[in-house]
Amino acid sequence: MARTVVMGAGKSGLAAARFLASRGTEVVVTDSKTPPSDAQVQALLPDHVPAVWGDHPLSLLDDCAEVVLSPGISPCSPFPAEAFRRGISVIGEIELAHRALRAKADGSRILAITGTNGKSTTTDLLHHLLRTAGLGAVACGNLGKPFLQAVGENGPGTVYALELSSYQLETIKEFHAEGAAFLNLTPDHLARHGTVEAYRHTKLRIFERQKEKDLRVVPASHPEWSSEAPSTGATATFGWDIPNGAGAFCGTDGNLRINNLEGSVTEILHRSELKIPGDHNVENALAALLLALHGGASMEHIREGLRTYPGLAHRIAFCGEKCGVRAYNDSKGTNVDATAIAIRALPGPLVLLLGGTDKGTSYEPLRAELKGKLRRLVFLGEAIPQLERDLDDLPHDVVPTFDDAVRHALALSRSGDQVLLSPACASFDQFNNFEERGDRFENLVQGWVRS
Repeated sequence: MARTVVMGAGKSGLAAARFLASRGTEVVVTDSKTPPSDAQVQALLPDHVPAVWGDHPLSLLDDCAEVVLSPGISPCSPFPAEAFRRGISVIGEIELAHRALRAKADGSRILAITGTNGKSTTTDLLHHLLRTAGLGAVACGNLGKPFLQAVGENGPGTVYALELSSYQLETIKEFHAEGAAFLNLTPDHLARHGTVEAYRHTKLRIFERQKEKDLRVVPASHPEWSSEAPSTGATATFGWDIPNGAGAFCGTDGNLRINNLEGSVTEILHRSELKIPGDHNVENALAALLLALHGGASMEHIREGLRTYPGLAHRIAFCGEKCGVRAYNDSKGTNVDATAIAIRALPGPLVLLLGGTDKGTSYEPLRAELKGKLRRLVFLGEAIPQLERDLDDLPHDVVPTFDDAVRHALALSRSGDQVLLSPACASFDQFNNFEERGDRFENLVQGWVRS
């Protein structure tokens, strides 16, 4: 029997291996990491699933029917490239999950979201709106549990609020979402995609195979994304001006409204009723409510859900106040554009913690955002040389280790300041992921509050 090779033993790869093994497929897992202990392997994989650790030998492609590629691995790397050369199908966990879901034919639907920034908050908010409306919904994909795991755990009629990264969209084939949103685009992951144009076209794949009754949501500032979409779905826009067609917008009076296809306008609520701060979160809310409405939520439930949504952890999350100083955790701000959004969301003065693992882009764009808001910068982590290169003339301190940097920022703040962790960097110099970094920040803030 021809085998399936699962490349990568992360969350999505392990979910794929377990699923395939449960269906009787011959599976082998390959991962470049050093071999874990036998006990760890037993905890990760079913007993009868072999794994190759430390390398990806091309011999695994002999008698291979399909490769399931984890999103962290480029399709251009040697192993999948050789699979392509041999004519072997290469897909990702998202495509495998979609295949399993459509085979069930149980009335479930997919509402998918992509974009450079805001996709996790928008996905989580969409899930909240659907649940508020009493609909069976689950958030999954790049946010939370793997899509394949969610498909296995949920029954008929489920609405899947599915966050998709560009890496996950690279390996779809038959994937089809009943509703999909492309939120925004700024340069990111260029080491993987090469150019912004290639990155954009990968994101546009979220609209593939949509049909006439499906919905595609694009920002009003980029209507061309609708015409470039590889599908025939209906279009709704979101933004700040009254749309020409269907869409949602926030007027100059701060009220969120929907422009319906028949030309009528429905008021939703005032932006001050949202618990999540900033213009970017208004945009996230507009995109989410359009998808929720398409997914079957009533306007009444959408209003209630927008009012009650608390926000997503590590996304400009308020985490403590003392002596008039408020601290915010935006550990998810792992690139310059995300940090710029966080700066815009808060009024200042700001004590801003920057640094971690540098991503190779300039920090210069933060200057304009910080103008009139900056109290002081605190540079930390491996990115200190790059931060000093780009921002050395701004008031700043250099404190390499994370804990010391946070304590320093809190100590120098004054009443009325906001201490903001929005590092514009990845976390891998001192942490395993941005969640661990954000949790540590919140623990330090809580200790400071209690002191």
